[in-house]
Amino acid sequence: MTVKKSERLIVKFITNQASKDEIEELTEWLKEDENQIVFKDFVKTNYAIDTVMNNFDSAEVRKQISEKIKQENVFYKRRFTSYYKYAAILIVALGGFYFYKNANNQTSPKQNVVIPREDAIVLQTGNKSSQNIDPSEVKSITDNEGNVIGKLEKNRLVYAHAFANGKATYNTLRIPYGKKFEVQLSDGTVVYLNAGTSLTYPVQFLENQNRQVSLTGEAYFEVSKDKQHPFRVNTNGVNVEVLGTKFNVNSYNENISTDVVLVEGKVSLYKNDADKVFLKPGSKGSNLKGQTAITTEQVNTDYYTDWVKGNLVFKNESFGQIIRKLERHYNVTFINQNKMLEKEVFNARFDNEPIEVVLKYFSDSYKIDYDIDRDKIKIK
Repeated sequence: MTVKKSERLIVKFITNQASKDEIEELTEWLKEDENQIVFKDFVKTNYAIDTVMNNFDSAEVRKQISEKIKQENVFYKRRFTSYYKYAAILIVALGGFYFYKNANNQTSPKQNVVIPREDAIVLQTGNKSSQNIDPSEVKSITDNEGNVIGKLEKNRLVYAHAFANGKATYNTLRIPYGKKFEVQLSDGTVVYLNAGTSLTYPVQFLENQNRQVSLTGEAYFEVSKDKQHPFRVNTNGVNVEVLGTKFNVNSYNENISTDVVLVEGKVSLYKNDADKVFLKPGSKGSNLKGQTAITTEQVNTDYYTDWVKGNLVFKNESFGQIIRKLERHYNVTFINQNKMLEKEVFNARFDNEPIEVVLKYFSDSYKIDYDIDRDKIKIK
């Protein structure tokens, strides 16, 4: 195992983000005495974890690992015994740090684990009343009159498949920093909403009219095909019109442009009907704020859609752009005191990594120094 991979697994385990396979890989690595030394030194140097280690409980670790195994029924009987062995190895390795940490608790000068803020997903219904959405729940969602308007299936809100006559009733979903969410509209269209995004849409689309939604932020659309009802996204004055396709729209208020990346199908972009620009799969259309022209270029669509899988991709992006993305992704605040860094350009990719891994990468690779105070990260 490479040094970078072992460090990544250590951080994911400590921050409770390691999968069953990653726990197994880490514990196999920890069978070597020299690796246990590396493990303890790494944790001592980089992660004084007050919130986790003050209540370290070996019995609880065994219980949690056991529960994870039971969720994987196919492997449960075969691996149950070996996982207690793995748990024991991790307890021994972590235990050494636990006692070290308690002995040095009063002298530890620095908190090195980020504690992000926790904000709620909010659904605003047509009558302007609001309710918080808990992504761990499964239940019916009702409006203020008690009418069922959709079903919450944990991290996904599903509306009944139907069209309506008369006047449309609109809902708005607001996704805070640090979270993502998914909504299936009444026509079957699925929309993946990124952190810091707001989507306004009808509870039911109307017969014989365009399907129209409004977006601020970033969303990936999988539009249900319906030639009788073209689908339109309005975002910062730019219209995206489709019949059925897959595309990404990035239109945060702080961005200098609205970008639409087409993965599959065909879309048109326009600020007015006379200047429509058509995109083909694998292309990006951009409109600079305050301008009418829409430019196009060929791109690797994965760079623009990997966020749906929880990944972060930075391609030729300034440090200023990167920390704004990190703020949205993890719901933290950066205070950049190193103005020389603001326009420096970086390339990096992180696959579902905790923010500690991201920070350590920039620290190790580019000698970027930082301090952490709960949800605030100061770049020095």
